[in-house]
Amino acid sequence: MYSKPTKQELEKRIEKVSFSISNSNPNWDNAFVISKINQYYLTGTMQDGIFVLKKDGNYAFFVRRSFERAKIESPLENIYPMESYKDVSVKIGSLCGITYIETEIVTIEILERLKKYFTIEQVLPLDKIIAGVRAIKSQYEISQIEQSGKQHNYLFLNIIPSLLREGISETDFTAELFEKMLKLGYQGVSRFAMFQNETVIGQISFGENSLFPTNFDGPGGMMGMCPSVPSVGSRQRVLKKGDLVFLDIGYGVNGYHTDKTQIYMFGKSVPNEIARIQNKCIKIQTKTASLLKPKNIPSDIYNQVMSELDEDFLENFMGFGNRKVKFLGHGVGLQIDEMPVIANGFKEPLEENMVIAIEPKKGIANVGMVGVEDTYLVTDKGGICLTGGGTDIIEL
Repeated sequence: MYSKPTKQELEKRIEKVSFSISNSNPNWDNAFVISKINQYYLTGTMQDGIFVLKKDGNYAFFVRRSFERAKIESPLENIYPMESYKDVSVKIGSLCGITYIETEIVTIEILERLKKYFTIEQVLPLDKIIAGVRAIKSQYEISQIEQSGKQHNYLFLNIIPSLLREGISETDFTAELFEKMLKLGYQGVSRFAMFQNETVIGQISFGENSLFPTNFDGPGGMMGMCPSVPSVGSRQRVLKKGDLVFLDIGYGVNGYHTDKTQIYMFGKSVPNEIARIQNKCIKIQTKTASLLKPKNIPSDIYNQVMSELDEDFLENFMGFGNRKVKFLGHGVGLQIDEMPVIANGFKEPLEENMVIAIEPKKGIANVGMVGVEDTYLVTDKGGICLTGGGTDIIEL
C-alpha cells in the first residue's frame, strides 16, 4: 500500500539537516539540494528542481517539472514553480555566501548554471552531512523497511523456489522473478548511491557465474547480458543439476529498501564442504549482528570479526581471487548502499535505528559464491533482523 511521510516528519528531517550543517560549520549561509533522492527525503516528492535551505531554518522547493505533481504529493507549503535558476534567485536573492552543495552529484555544468544566477563565496560538500542524517531512520522509515523485509523474505522462501527449473536461463529467470516481485509489492527499482551504478534487480548467477568479475562493489559476481549490459543475467547460462544459485537481490517498498542474499542448490544435496562454509558465514553474520549496538565503532566491529578468521577461510572471503571488497556490511535506506559501512575508516559510532545489511560471503573455485546477507536494525540489544535471518543453502 502506498504511504507517504507527513509534514511533521519532513520538517523534522529538514531541521536535522540544518542542525547537522551548523554543527559542521556555524558560518554557513545556504544549502542547495539537487539530487532527486535527497529531495524526496526532504519533501516527499521526486521532481526536477532545487531545494533551498537557509541558515535561519527557512526553506523552499523550486520545481521545474512537475510543479503540479509536487503540490499533490508533498505536504510542504513552500513549493514554487520555476523555469530556470533565475526564478530562484529572484525569490531568495542572489548573494548566497557559503553554500553547501552535493558535490558528488552536481556536475560542473549544473554548478556553472548556478553561478550564473548566484554569487557563491564558497562551495562546501553536503553529501556526507545529509547521508549522516539519513543514516538514522525515523519510525516511519523503519515501518517501510520492515514491510520491505517481510516481503523480501517471503519472496526468497516461498516464490523463488518454484521459478527455478532445469534449463531456464539466467535472463528468463530474471524476467519471471521481476514479474513476481512486482505482484508481491516491489516498487520496481532498486537505487544505489554509487556513481554510475545500475542494476535491474541485483546479482543473479548460476554456478560459476557468481565468481565472474564485475564492476559492482560487492563480493559476488555475474556474467550479465553482454559487455554493454553486465547485469540482468546471461541468456546462454542455463540452470543445470548440481548448480549453486546465487541471488543477491535488493527489494523496496515506498522508496525504502532491504538487502538480502540466498543460496540454493539445484537438483542435488549440498556437499559437506560447501555446507560447512555456508554455516561459517552464518556464524560470522550472527556475530557481526550482535555487535550492531549504539556507540560501537564500525571499524572496530570490522577488525574484531576479521581478526577471528583463519587464513584458510580468508582466502576468497568477501570476493573471489583478488577482487575482494573491504567491508562486511553497509547502511540501507532510500538507497541500498548508504552510511554507515562496517569497514576500516568508519569511526563514527553507531546510533540506534540505523539500518545495516551484513553480508559475509566466500567464493569456491569452479563452484560459485556462498554466504548470506540480511538487513538489521541497530538496537541496544544488537542487530534485529528485518529479513528473516541467515538461512542454510536451500536444496531444490
